[in-house]
Order: sequence, then structure tokens, then C-alpha cells
Amino acid sequence: MTDDRGRWGAVTRPGFLRSAAPWRAAGYLLATGLTGLLLCAGLLVSVAAGGVLAALLVGLPLLAALALVGLPVAAWERRLARFLHGAPVPDPHRVPDRPGLAAWLRLRYRERATWRELGFTALAAFVLWPLDLAVAVCALAVPGYLLAALPLLLLDGEQVNVLKVWQVHSPWAAGLFGLAGLALAPLLAYPVALLAAARAALVRALLGPGGREHRIGELVRSRARLVDAFEAERRRIERDLHDGAQQRLVALRMTLGLARLDAPPDGPLAARLAEAHREAGDVLAELRELINGIHPQVLTDRGLPEACADAADRSPVPATTRFALPARLPAPVESAGYFAVTEALANVAKHSGASTTTVDGRWARGRLTIEVTDDGRGGADPGRGTGLTGLADRMAVVHGTLTVSSPPGGPTTVRVEIPCTPTGTGARR
Repeated sequence: MTDDRGRWGAVTRPGFLRSAAPWRAAGYLLATGLTGLLLCAGLLVSVAAGGVLAALLVGLPLLAALALVGLPVAAWERRLARFLHGAPVPDPHRVPDRPGLAAWLRLRYRERATWRELGFTALAAFVLWPLDLAVAVCALAVPGYLLAALPLLLLDGEQVNVLKVWQVHSPWAAGLFGLAGLALAPLLAYPVALLAAARAALVRALLGPGGREHRIGELVRSRARLVDAFEAERRRIERDLHDGAQQRLVALRMTLGLARLDAPPDGPLAARLAEAHREAGDVLAELRELINGIHPQVLTDRGLPEACADAADRSPVPATTRFALPARLPAPVESAGYFAVTEALANVAKHSGASTTTVDGRWARGRLTIEVTDDGRGGADPGRGTGLTGLADRMAVVHGTLTVSSPPGGPTTVRVEIPCTPTGTGARR
């Protein structure tokens, strides 16, 4: 992409006049000037027809309705700026998390870019277009008027009416006027190009993503790429452990079991084989627990409710789970929700002294909400190293939030909320 310095620097390049840049600049200013003129006329007509406009906007604030006017105008301006320099102006608007007109409108009214576009629309309709049209028309018309005197050179002294602006009787005067037009045309190309570049820079500054917004967007996208890469690497490690080391340990344990059958039952060899066989079994159980902690297969195959139910069954503190989900959720959301539940259950077992735990999960209004509640002593503090800080960081990766309610004496409720959209059909409970 061409940066702003490159656009301004194009005017000073040796081949500027031989390139299409001056014509592009003039065409750009004509297009923006005509757009502003039509927009100004349309807004004035709308204001004059206020009664009809009010009838069309029943129940909607006038300002809120006008805010939507800036959206197509800004999209057109961004397209025109791309015509001028070939570099696109990025769209600053985000894609709604949920489908539907209501979600789209809610997001647009909350974005600063929508209101910047409304302000630019007013600026283009009432301030910019006269300057754009004046410069473009003068740059094209004045040299054209002067060059229109050249036909007198071929008419052998006859009077020529130069576009009804002035009359030329002398071929010498016609030649001077023509030369002046030829000299003035390239000179006027520079201010036209500079104004067009300034106009496009204004469009990029007001209608593109702002510096801070652009950096935030890049950070969000880079974080999403890192999360995806981390999830893929974690799944690879889990698969390698499951299909490699675990299978070899199973084979080793079977071999030790067969060796125990062949060894004398009362000898020292049998005792050592029995100990090795038991140790291999313990290592295999730890490896299976490690694989399950990296990424449980039940989460991939059955989804979040079944994975949380499996984690509840393995919890030292009796736990019950209740989920009401419309369908499977995106894999990162399911993974984050599952590890939030397992971390909360681990904290209950280590710190709470609770006798029962409940896990409630539901999806509503574009958000997955999971609450883990125990009847323990309460007083959970993220600053004491209970894993809640790491859990909050994990939630931030998927744009989720973590809240903890743990008064002294209990109960303790850990609540996570993650924005998401179901990826399939069929209820999962």
C-alpha cells in the first residue's frame, strides 16, 4: 500500500505530467464535487419536506436516522479515494457478532466511526463540494477556453467567437492565446493534484480506521492468530501423546504383565516385575490425566456440556452440571468455557472446603454464561494465587469476562461470559 508521503510525493516526480495522475485528480474532484452537490440538494429537499420525513421516521430520533445517511456516503468516498491512488481506505466498521438488523444497528450506533462519517457527510455537503467543483472546472475550462482560439490560425484572419467569451480577429492573438492555454494546462495540474491529495488524506483520516483503532484492530487480529496457533499446537501435542507415548506405555505394561506370568511366582524377579508393572500403570494414568488436561477428546467429540459433566464426575467435591445450549459453539469458546469450569472446580477442591458444587451454563443474547457455585467458606481472592488471574487472562483472549462473588462465609460464584454465535443446529444439554 502507498503511504501518505508517497501520495504527496507523486506531484514532484519528473514523470508526473506524462502520467494519468493529473487526469485522475481532476476526475476525482469532479466526482466528489458532483457527489457533494447532489447530497446538498438532497438534504435541502429533505429538510423542506420535513412533514414527509417526520412521517417516515415515526418512533426514531432524527439524529439517529441521519447517522445512517453517512454510511453509504462514506463507502462511496472510500471507493473514490481508491480510484485516485489505487490504495484502498480500510472500512473502520466491525462485523456484528450476531446476524440480523437489530444487532447491526446496535453496533453501528455504538461505533465512533458512524458519527465521524455523519460529520464528514455534512462537511462534504455544505463546505467541500464548491471548492472541489471550482478547482476542477477552472483547471479544465480555462485552458480549454484559451485553446479554443487556435482554429483562427486556419481561418485566414476571419473573426472567431471563442466559446462566446471573447472575440479574436488576429491569427497572432489566436496563437498567443493557444500557447497560453498550452502553458497553463500543465501549471494548473499541480494545484489540482495537491487539492485532490489533500481531499483524499482527509477521507483517509476521517473515514478510515483511526490510528488507535487501527492498532487495536491489529492487536485483536494478531491475538486471534496466536490463539488459533496455540490451539492447533496444543491439539498436535495431545494427539502425539495419545497416539505415541500412551500406546507405547500400554504395550510396555502388557509386556510386563506377560513377563510376570513367565517368572517364578516366589522369586525376586516376580516382585520386581510386579513393581514395574504397577509403576507403568501409574505412569499411564498420569499421562492420560495430562492428555485430558491438554484437550479432552470428549470436548471435541461431544461438546461443552458433556465435557463439563465428565470434569464434574472426576471432581473430588460432588458437582452437578446443567447446560442449556442451542447447538455446538465455536471451538475456542468451548475450550475456554471448559477450562474455566475445570479451574473453578480445582479451586473448589483446594481452597473452599465445600461439600457440593453446581455448574450452570446457558446461551442467550449472543453470550455464553457459565456459573460455578459452591457452598464453601468463601473469601476467594485472585491476588492469593488461586488461579483466578490466569482464568481472567484466558477469558480476555476470547473477549470474555470473569466475575467472582465470594463473601466471607460463602457461597462463592465464579461467572464467565463469552460472546459467541452457535456454529450448528441441534440442542446440546
